[in-house]
Amino acid sequence: MYVPKHFEERDPDILSALMRQFNFALLVTARNGLPVGTHVPLHVDDGGKNGRLLGHLARANDHWQDFDGEREAMAVFQGPHSYISPNWYVSEGQVPTWNYAAVHAYGTPEIIDDPQAAYIDQEKLVEFNEAGCDMPWRLGDHDREFIDGMIRAIVNFRIPITRIEGKFKLSQNRPVEDRERVAVRLQASTDHATAACGLLMAAWR
Repeated sequence: MYVPKHFEERDPDILSALMRQFNFALLVTARNGLPVGTHVPLHVDDGGKNGRLLGHLARANDHWQDFDGEREAMAVFQGPHSYISPNWYVSEGQVPTWNYAAVHAYGTPEIIDDPQAAYIDQEKLVEFNEAGCDMPWRLGDHDREFIDGMIRAIVNFRIPITRIEGKFKLSQNRPVEDRERVAVRLQASTDHATAACGLLMAAWR
């Protein structure tokens, strides 16, 4: 990922927070020189220097066959983003751009064949995503034979994160007044993603 210094983010807590909040990622590998991608929810878990990602693919999706223990994968997490009009700046002579936050996490996927380990990983994924529900759905509340059958229909994997890149392009290269005006304009939008980008800009140091 092209990351100019003024847009680079290296704080592991900030990167982890974005990956957790926007955990529906694009998982990319290479096969015979061509990219292969799957959109998949990933859970950020502790382990190793940079943490690890837990996930699964449908067994019918042959993407998992690329997980040979040698080839690296890239998980792309897309945070808030929005178009920026030069009309919103105080400064003149500017052009349109796009503000956004994104994290790329890299590592070699490991297939989890052990049924109990796969169950535990799925339990973590479900509990994380059910946390905001009034009546959380839990694996343990359902027939284990049924759940085990569903788990056999998927391929569980873990990706120890070996390197990570964060880019938070939030007008840091613009004068303070320009940044403030853009943040206010975005926050006033009725579009959720646009407003979220404005909130992130306003909170940014």
